[in-house]
Amino acid sequence: HMSKVLAQHGYRVRSSDIVNRGYGDEIADFLATDNIQWHGDIVTNPPYKHANAFVEKALQIVQEGSKVAMFLKLTFLEGKARKELFRKYPPKTVYVASSRIKCALNGDFNIGGSSVTAYAWFVWQKGYKGDTIIKWFN
Repeated sequence: HMSKVLAQHGYRVRSSDIVNRGYGDEIADFLATDNIQWHGDIVTNPPYKHANAFVEKALQIVQEGSKVAMFLKLTFLEGKARKELFRKYPPKTVYVASSRIKCALNGDFNIGGSSVTAYAWFVWQKGYKGDTIIKWFN
């Protein structure tokens, strides 16, 4: 669904997912060993349990200066393993949702109630070495 919005705003989008959800250019495992190079930026909402691996993989395969944006729970900031990840790859900016965002299960916003989860966009720029800037949206 993010791909559709980005495409509507004029971005060139390549979409893939590990299973067929009815949208996307291809079925692919992002973490596969043959996924070794990416031209352009990466914008995704990875499975939370694999978020660390997605961040590391994305920053390995993009070119210097490219951006990686991950939509994740705000709690991604916590944890000793992530502290090491952030030391190695500091996000350039974290955009915290000031209001709770309801995420749709497979695009269906009628499933489930309101969201009790805090989310943020974590944005890396490959090669960035400065302090992380925190901003808010919505």
